[in-house]
Amino acid sequence: MSYRTATNLLPEELLEQVQKYVDGETIYIPRLPEKKQKWGDKTTSKQEIEFRNEQIYRDFCRGICSEQLCQKYFLSLKSIQRILRQGRNVSK
Repeated sequence: MSYRTATNLLPEELLEQVQKYVDGETIYIPRLPEKKQKWGDKTTSKQEIEFRNEQIYRDFCRGICSEQLCQKYFLSLKSIQRILRQGRNVSK
């Protein structure tokens, strides 16, 4: 997220109104609902995590235990268990 100076963006009258509520503070102005993007839409992170999770499930099906998966993928046992549960649901 980048920051932009309000004096360069907003009309003076609007800036004065905003200053009545948040004088000198940093605020977040959310996107319009129709302009929101889902997490991972701009990068390949989502696909990379899905691929990793599929690999974890395949490793588990090949006999690698949860504790070894934790070490191999640097994840907590809870995360591995969640991934395996999701993998079982997908493969049904």
